[in-house]
Amino acid sequence: MKFSERLYEKLQPIWKKNHAHPFVQGIGDGTLDREKFRFFMIQDYLYLIDYAKLFALGAMKAEDVETMGKFAKLLDSTLNEEMSLHRQYAKKFEIEEQEFEQAKPAPTTLAYTHYMLHVGQNGTLADLVAAVLPCMWSYWEIGKELNERPGASTHEFYGEWIQMYSSEEFGKLAHWCIDLLNTLTEGKPESELRKLEEIFLNTTRFEYMFWDMSYKQEMWPTDE
Repeated sequence: MKFSERLYEKLQPIWKKNHAHPFVQGIGDGTLDREKFRFFMIQDYLYLIDYAKLFALGAMKAEDVETMGKFAKLLDSTLNEEMSLHRQYAKKFEIEEQEFEQAKPAPTTLAYTHYMLHVGQNGTLADLVAAVLPCMWSYWEIGKELNERPGASTHEFYGEWIQMYSSEEFGKLAHWCIDLLNTLTEGKPESELRKLEEIFLNTTRFEYMFWDMSYKQEMWPTDE
């Protein structure tokens, strides 16, 4: 069994909870409050800034030129394509670029990104990939699932999001990351695999927390 298959099989319960979260379901059926999605878009933008840094760390930790180049492309596409599309899409929700630049991370955003950066900076390349993969993989799975719903991909506000994450292009990125993790874990001792499983589990948990934070629009409890 490939390591990714082991992860997929073992973590189905929490993945199903992610898919069933009312925020995700609301995107799919078009009933999600736009203010909740607006909050999500801003926090996701801040998340992507640190997510891009992980691709830079991946290029640094890679041991062959091909893998270095792939991480460099991911860094470039995240910073110069995905974030640009993010800003354009955000105009539907009346979010101006200045609001992105002045935004502060919510506690969950801060905890999630700092955890990934800690793993990426202090761990192996396999550790880093295990940390970043749940976001990419779960978004692709969620995108595909929601895309199957009649009318979901053409919804005025949420259709573009579903189209983006259910796309073949995004699927190829997820597949590459999955294949890389499988390659990096070949022949590794069980103790190391358990460590990678824990990292993957933690960021999968953070994915749920990010949906939940966005649904509740949670900032710091002491903020007015």
